[in-house]
Amino acid sequence: MKTYLSVVLHAHLPFIRHPEDVYHLEEMWFYEAMHETYLPLLMALDRLEQDQVPGTLTLSLSAPLLAMMADGLLAERFVAQLERMIALARADRETRGAEEPRLAVLADFYEARFDEMRTYYLDELQQDVLARFAHHARRGRLELMTCVGTHPILPFLESDAGRRAQIRAGLQEFESHFGFKPRGVWIAECAFAPGVDRLLADEGIGFACLEDVGILTADAPPVYGTYASLVSPAGVAFFGRDQLASAQVWSASEGYPGDYDYREFYRDLGYDLPLDVVLPYIHPDGIRHHTGLKYHRVTGEVGLGEKEYYRPDVARNRALDHARHFVHARRDQGNELFDKLGERPAHLTCSYDAELFGHWWFEGPLFLEAVFREAAHHDDLVLSSPASYLSEEPVQQQATPGTSTWGEDSYFGVWLDPSNAWIYRHLRNAEHRVVELSRAALHGGLPSDPLTSRALAQLGRQLLLAQASDWAFIMKTGTTVEYAQRRQSGHLRHIEELAAMLEQGTLVEAELAVLEDRYPIFKDLDPSWWAESG
Repeated sequence: MKTYLSVVLHAHLPFIRHPEDVYHLEEMWFYEAMHETYLPLLMALDRLEQDQVPGTLTLSLSAPLLAMMADGLLAERFVAQLERMIALARADRETRGAEEPRLAVLADFYEARFDEMRTYYLDELQQDVLARFAHHARRGRLELMTCVGTHPILPFLESDAGRRAQIRAGLQEFESHFGFKPRGVWIAECAFAPGVDRLLADEGIGFACLEDVGILTADAPPVYGTYASLVSPAGVAFFGRDQLASAQVWSASEGYPGDYDYREFYRDLGYDLPLDVVLPYIHPDGIRHHTGLKYHRVTGEVGLGEKEYYRPDVARNRALDHARHFVHARRDQGNELFDKLGERPAHLTCSYDAELFGHWWFEGPLFLEAVFREAAHHDDLVLSSPASYLSEEPVQQQATPGTSTWGEDSYFGVWLDPSNAWIYRHLRNAEHRVVELSRAALHGGLPSDPLTSRALAQLGRQLLLAQASDWAFIMKTGTTVEYAQRRQSGHLRHIEELAAMLEQGTLVEAELAVLEDRYPIFKDLDPSWWAESG
């Protein structure tokens, strides 16, 4: 007997790029994700390849993240951030470390880490992380997917034309960077409603991931539950997240990341050091933020001020122990399911936000690498991708999944809440306006000159960016609410201004060029996407 295990990582950030600011706080989200998640993940894949360890990891890279990874300005700023962190580690060793050996050890650890990242990014990758992802995809170590457009809640959009535009935008951005279309797609927030499968199938998508509720509430009882894919009448195979396997990893209270020896996320030198000491390494206005230099471990149920010093070697060994436990638990789970499924191999879908590994759980990339190494010793556990599983097990259960998300209570409350509900009437009005202008252009109601075409394309970009679920999510969680509201309102305002200029024939190329320069994403966008009926 054997068990198929698909580890699926969903990598996404909202498109954040502010050339008008030399140092922008929200851009830090991207830099942190790069040095904590994406570069460590690539380095782990490189080591697995060098040691010829088998197995396939499935990775969804969203269009905004792809555009940011390929952006020259953000690449330069990322290197500058690495250099700031190297300088901070060095300065801390020379001051506090001179009197406290444990601090010196940790400062050395971070200086070496950030210096290795800089060397890897500049010399090994030549600042092109996407090329290395493509390399591992060609070698079969990665199954690359993308996400739906800018990560919208598809069922919330006004029209099939709008949903189709988001799907096509994501696929097009992916193909522009990798030269091929993905076989699978990540539906943002796993937000599914019947009909979405038909739109995915129309664009050639073969599989997608859902929360387990989407499978278990299908319009026909699933014979194998979430332990096999569920193929909809449109021909798209949906994989439901395995709750047992997922909780062991993502749960801070019950899962591995809460182990007392792992690094504490919430305590950082950006807040620990006196402002005059840390000021050269944070926002020039003295706004404190995370630097990535965290000297403490989880320790236990104690306050941040009582956390004990981090021990990298001990934490590494715990990650190896947890990887062995995870692999053996999945083998036991699969063996138990084999008989229950009528002697059919179980497929376990372990899907997570990619930034859990490295950003939230610092040792996560080490854990993933160790999972692959441990699984290589067991012939009965196959680290596969959903696409490979489908080719090996062609007989699947069939039904239409139920309406669901992977948000709280598996429904839509996170993105439709008193804190953010105000945005949707504006988004629907904006989408309606884009659809009407696109149809007018298609039928000769607007000039057919290049400037009008550029304006229509920029109108579409602004709508795609406005529809990102990130803004509603931030408003609900109450983190950087002002920024989310400003971005939401800004995109809606640009739509209003562009639409008015198109309708009145008053386009100003200079104003259009400013928007094109500020939002270099979806460069081949086709405004006619919104003109299609259906």
